[in-house]
Amino acid sequence: MPGHRMQPAGPVAHAVVSFPDARNGRQCDMDFRDRTVVVTGAAGNLGRAVAAAFAATGANLALIARNPAQLADAFGPQTAQHLLLGADLLDRDEVDRAVATTVGRYGRIDVLCNIAGGFRMGEAVHELSDETLAFAFDVNVRSLVNAAHAVVPRMLAGNGGRIVNVAAFAAQRGGARMGAYSAAKSAVIRLTEAMEAELHDRGIHANCVLPTIIDTPDNRKAMPRADRSTWVAPRDLASVILFLASEDARAMHGAALPVGVIG
Repeated sequence: MPGHRMQPAGPVAHAVVSFPDARNGRQCDMDFRDRTVVVTGAAGNLGRAVAAAFAATGANLALIARNPAQLADAFGPQTAQHLLLGADLLDRDEVDRAVATTVGRYGRIDVLCNIAGGFRMGEAVHELSDETLAFAFDVNVRSLVNAAHAVVPRMLAGNGGRIVNVAAFAAQRGGARMGAYSAAKSAVIRLTEAMEAELHDRGIHANCVLPTIIDTPDNRKAMPRADRSTWVAPRDLASVILFLASEDARAMHGAALPVGVIG
């Protein structure tokens, strides 16, 4: 089953995210003040939840999505604490410009949350089209690689950092007509492990989450009769991502962490 779905190309109908003020004495125990967090896929349901979770800790946010209008709809006007950056994650030059803008504003990048991704039911493996295969690997794998290509050198030039990727519970086993999606999300796990092996001695740690189905309006509409008791709320998944980006997760190295009720 899908971990998350692609966000629609048109305007998103939802309330503007309200960022808590971490300086008002109500912040959570994790403190990301003076640290910079890059969130890809920020205009989606999970991206907005992740942005809100980090905002509550005082982080500076670089929020990236392909459609700047969706970012504005989701987060309102840009502020000193959050940049709204339109970039096509399949275009390395655009991603690099967005990351360079982030470093120019905040001077550093401490956390990369690769939230962008998507699901599309496909054909049987022997009938897979080039389009289905390309879509699965473009939105789930190439987007991650391009973000890492831009961010990791900046982390290496600084004080290291944390990378949190989003795979899927479905990555652990193939399902009918989900071969391309499961393979792409499995690649996210393997890339996470490889990044940890390559970077942990240089102060960068990479982990990923394996959500069951994320409880979003799109998924509810697509699966109206599904048992949602095993689904995971975006806010709860964001809390796990926040943990993996924190110093409390210093013992986690290349982990693939299931999130949600596992039946």
